Amino acid sequence: MGYDEPGRGESVDRDQSGPAATAVIPETPPGEPGPDRVAVHVAWESALAGTVAALGLLLWLQDPQALRGDGLRELLVGVVGLGLLALAAGLSLRTAAPNLAIGPVAVAAALHFAEQGDRGLTEAVVPAVVAAVLGGLVLAVFVVVLHVPAWAASLSAAAGLVVYIERRQVPVLVQAHYDPRHNAYHLFAGFLAVAVLGGLFGTIRPVRGLVGRFRPVEDPARRRGTVAALVTAGALIGSTVLAMLAGVLFAANGSDRVVPEPGLDWTALGVGMALLGGTSAFGRRGGVSGTMLVVVLVGLFCAYVDAAGHEISRWAVAGLALAVGLVVTRMVETYGRPRPATGEPPDPGLGGDPTTSSGWTLPSADGGPWPPVLPAPTTEEPVDPWGRWDGGQDRWRGDSR
Repeated sequence: MGYDEPGRGESVDRDQSGPAATAVIPETPPGEPGPDRVAVHVAWESALAGTVAALGLLLWLQDPQALRGDGLRELLVGVVGLGLLALAAGLSLRTAAPNLAIGPVAVAAALHFAEQGDRGLTEAVVPAVVAAVLGGLVLAVFVVVLHVPAWAASLSAAAGLVVYIERRQVPVLVQAHYDPRHNAYHLFAGFLAVAVLGGLFGTIRPVRGLVGRFRPVEDPARRRGTVAALVTAGALIGSTVLAMLAGVLFAANGSDRVVPEPGLDWTALGVGMALLGGTSAFGRRGGVSGTMLVVVLVGLFCAYVDAAGHEISRWAVAGLALAVGLVVTRMVETYGRPRPATGEPPDPGLGGDPTTSSGWTLPSADGGPWPPVLPAPTTEEPVDPWGRWDGGQDRWRGDSR
């Protein structure tokens, strides 16, 4: 595309009394017009629901005690912990700023709660919340002020947290008296409400466009504006706090000790669950109940593996979720974007090319295509008494009418 032709996302400002045409490039390139299609999310979430039902039946046949009484309460608390981790990953992915530090954040929070839990729930959790907010704020400053990739900035934060975790050489005994299994049903209901209502809220077109403003349109290094920076900063802080709460639940859910491990496998699992639930790896797009269904699916799968007497690496589950999730991302981006407009005339003012936007090329007298902008008259050329094409209709409204 030459410098004298308006590109996509540019508006052409033609002064009807002047000879030149000026291309004005907006500060923030617009996104795709029209609402996203949700049929692909409905179809995929229906398939997930069927898989959850089948796996639940298999678990019931293998070990009925896992779905009743204390076994069910422990399973629900574990699902909520996984759900908070998936929500943390999904929130940052929806804003096109993936937070790869959520796994180390969860492990660090679990270690802190194991050490300080005997002081009381409030005394142990409140300092962790404050630390998570401050850490997320520092991460957000790097991402939105320096405008660097979020995955790189959060990976740096994860490295710092791993240093904090590796200061402990042996597993830490859990000294907390709080048992979340007593409130398992309330915690699970609250998670369902947040996941589903958040998904429904994210389907609203203005909200989806607002959340996805940080998603690059042209140059990834180009700043996306103040609103995009504020939304992304809030998402990074929120994802860090959610990951911290997930770590607290992991430590309090019947565990007697917390192993100091880097936690990057938790990051991979959280991102994999978010992608598998229908959240796009490119940001902006996502489903309604996909994250909830995937979290329940992973929880049932892990319970089934334990009931069957087998062991499976968390990395294996995370890798499988990531692989399938990337395929889901391709489906979401292909079948979830707005429908292309058909049968509409091209609008040069919105960045369309009148010679190519509709698929037709109008030949000129010499056999070539018509230029998108008429050349400005020079002093050697006679002045057209009918005026330029852009100003012709205004001539008819003059005094000579």
